[in-house]
Amino acid sequence: MTREAVSETAPAAERAASAAASTSPGVPAALVATPPTGPTTSPAGPATSPGPSLEGVRGALLAGGLGERMGPLTARVCKPLVPYAASCRLVDFSVANAVRSGLPELVLLSLHRESDLVRHLVTHWDHHPGTRLHFGPHDHVARAGPGAVLPERPAERGTADALLANAAYVFAPGADDLLVQHADHVYVFDYAPMIAAHRASGADVTIGVQRIERRYVHLFGMVEVDDEWRVRALVEKPVNPTSDLVFTAFCVFRIDALRTVLADLAARGDAGWQHDISRDVLPEMIARGQRVTAYQVTDHWADIGTVERYRTEHLRLLDHPHAIAADALPRTLDGLAPAGPRYVDGNLLGADIPPGATVERCVVHPGSRIAPGATVLRSVILPGAEVPAGATIRDAIVTPTGTVLTPTHEPTPRH
Repeated sequence: MTREAVSETAPAAERAASAAASTSPGVPAALVATPPTGPTTSPAGPATSPGPSLEGVRGALLAGGLGERMGPLTARVCKPLVPYAASCRLVDFSVANAVRSGLPELVLLSLHRESDLVRHLVTHWDHHPGTRLHFGPHDHVARAGPGAVLPERPAERGTADALLANAAYVFAPGADDLLVQHADHVYVFDYAPMIAAHRASGADVTIGVQRIERRYVHLFGMVEVDDEWRVRALVEKPVNPTSDLVFTAFCVFRIDALRTVLADLAARGDAGWQHDISRDVLPEMIARGQRVTAYQVTDHWADIGTVERYRTEHLRLLDHPHAIAADALPRTLDGLAPAGPRYVDGNLLGADIPPGATVERCVVHPGSRIAPGATVLRSVILPGAEVPAGATIRDAIVTPTGTVLTPTHEPTPRH
């Protein structure tokens, strides 16, 4: 992998780097290395969680996916930076959840087009006194300003490899539990009650689960539990589902239990496992009889994996009652009005609709333009996109390059 240069000055660039550079060590030496620590601030406001303390919890934000199934949406940006909900980018949901919950530290596990992602997080989320962002091997240069070069990261085969490659940071002293998040999931969630339940149960790991219609379970990781919500099986994309519970892909591990399982799996060699949390780590813990518990997630949660799901999950936000209130959406997109996005006449608007335009059941991002005389129905208009007078757009996504994506229909889970 080539090195990446940070090409723009971040707002916190004048601050000194928090510590000396640290290279990503191998396994198992990486499991005992210590990263730098220190405070930062963020524009998200004070933590809103009134519940149990998250002291001793560290977050790990998985943000290394290519997003190949997102087609043109990821042609110019990494998947975590795809715009969403007329207000923010996909990565902002998980970061906002961490900040609002009072998570002390969040470690970024990135891989592709990292300079853009690092710059976005430094610009929008690096200013909160309660949650420190840690950029792993990039931490010493992330805030150093233009021209800084991001160190190379080792290749990864899956989500478990991301933990191993960043073990010096995610398993550093100072935390007993590790909250694993994904950078492409849409949800508003307070982690504090889940972590309190995890600790009270004495679990080795607690995973988020949600009930959906069984006919859609084959699209996700299926979870089977007993009467006490102890997990008995986790099967990725089962052919014949036997449960209506699916894994929401965020979970909290007891760090010493996770390190042991990862080290044992890594000892099998590259060909001996699939290098994945859902396919290897959790099933291995279940098979060993370790305590794996489930925590039910009842509010809106969406895994944005394809172009069609990107559009349909956007439209779900428009249903009544709204799955996510407008004032709960993170706000990071350029050009967004101070009042933020708003639900108006069945639309979610981050930009004004001119008189003479017909817009019905749409999500319109800031920086886009719909001309008078245009008709837009059940569509998503991205920042920089334009819909000219006389044009009719139906069931589509309009991109900044003028491409009109009309995704083929695929099943959309109803939660």
